[in-house]
Amino acid sequence: PHPYDKVKRKVIPAALRVVRLKPGRKYTKMGDLANNVGWKHQELVSSLEDKRRAKAEVFFQKKKAAAALKAKAEEAAAGDLAKVNEVLAAAGH
Repeated sequence: PHPYDKVKRKVIPAALRVVRLKPGRKYTKMGDLANNVGWKHQELVSSLEDKRRAKAEVFFQKKKAAAALKAKAEEAAAGDLAKVNEVLAAAGH
């Protein structure tokens, strides 16, 4: 949905099934439960989630490439910036 499609997904460790449930307990997913009682949008949500995963993968690959370029640029400029870094360190930065 609209406001949540741009929000970073988070993991709450205290809410994980592995942490909260005893071994051997039965569990279900809300989507499966809702689908069993008449909810008609499980396939739509599944397809949208697949699209989200694909976009996230593309974003991650771009982010990884940008980080690699930045590391390479910092490595290449390390010799030129040594004097500047000394001055900054002396100033407490």
